[in-house]
Amino acid sequence: GTMAPAVEAEAWAGAAASEAALPWHLELPAVLHLFSVCVCLQPTAEALRGAIQLGIGYTVGNMTSKPDRDVLMQDFYVVESAFLPSEGSNLTPAHHYPDFRFKNYAPLAFRYFRELFGIKPDDYLYSICKEPLIELSNPGASSSWFYLTSDDEFIIKTVQNKEAEFLQKLLPGYYMNLNQNPRTLLPKFYGLYCIQCGGVNIRLVVMNNILPRSLKMHYKYDLKGSTYKRRASRKECAKPSPTFKDLDFQEIHEGLYFDADTYSALMKTLQRDCRVLESFKIMDYSLLLGIHVLDRKLRGRGGIGDSKRQGGQKVLYSTARESIQGDGKAGEPPPDADDDTLGGIPAKHKDEKLLIFLGIIDILQSYRLIKKVEHSWKALVHDGDTVSVHRPNFYADRFLKFMGTTVFKKIQRKLLLYYFQ
Repeated sequence: GTMAPAVEAEAWAGAAASEAALPWHLELPAVLHLFSVCVCLQPTAEALRGAIQLGIGYTVGNMTSKPDRDVLMQDFYVVESAFLPSEGSNLTPAHHYPDFRFKNYAPLAFRYFRELFGIKPDDYLYSICKEPLIELSNPGASSSWFYLTSDDEFIIKTVQNKEAEFLQKLLPGYYMNLNQNPRTLLPKFYGLYCIQCGGVNIRLVVMNNILPRSLKMHYKYDLKGSTYKRRASRKECAKPSPTFKDLDFQEIHEGLYFDADTYSALMKTLQRDCRVLESFKIMDYSLLLGIHVLDRKLRGRGGIGDSKRQGGQKVLYSTARESIQGDGKAGEPPPDADDDTLGGIPAKHKDEKLLIFLGIIDILQSYRLIKKVEHSWKALVHDGDTVSVHRPNFYADRFLKFMGTTVFKKIQRKLLLYYFQ
């Protein structure tokens, strides 16, 4: 279907923020227009990007020094709020955007999350605030707006109110799981924020970036393990870099081949992650898969090395390869941090050598909240087995079976890493 960027916008009155919803289909350009007409006349998307950077810079930059204790349950429910008028105040800087209020959810808990992955407060602020954010087209099925930090580290995504609420409920359990297993293909959430301006709430989540911009993705897939309506639309296929789906994968690729160790590490990680999602009753998530075909002519002349991200990757376990390797705990230095594959996983397809980048996306949909209605009527109309919306344990099993048999396959002989150097 179409992927028109949209966010849920809600009316609010002053600090009370009354939650009378505007039409659910209000598109982001309309939200941006509302955002800009409050005060400023400059380009609206630029105003939103600037307000995101200013808000995160101010609230994260001014966090009181971290208390010397573990995260406690109440830390997950704290909301810090700051009002940033355009003329500035004795606490806040002046700016060219409309007056806005910026909320920072569970700031202490998210700081611990970031530390778990080796992200220092200064690095986080530097990544987000130093250069203008880059606007991306939407890689998944959700009607969200995406921004990328200029150093490729973080994605900032707009989310609906229900998704933001669900993430807040999820945080304590999610925190526990990440502490036990920092190596995961689940999304890594680094911050949850809300911009309130002129009757509009724009909620934002900061996450790890799965597909490095500095390496061309020759193929991109959004895979669920379902076949019902799982084909990229004509409109999507016409894009310069389309995101294909399950049926397209079966036509374009006959499976991606990994050496036995990599295959088992990858499937072990996916199984563990799916059990976590199942325990939270989460489903309808996707695997975002990027495939870079290694060009033999470029290799040996440092073809990939030239496009290496500036300053090297800072974030622990944030690349695909680090996410599936071993049972390491946070705090260990990442392996092969200075090779030139940007953390891609080596694979083969026919006679092509590939680098694979992947991660699980779109997990903020609670089956109980959102999907009950959809399942009841879809089940009547279609064979329940092929419908992408199903009970969580069935969904996880089907997802894993598809990934472990159709998408990822095992070659018995070793794939040597020297291919990729």
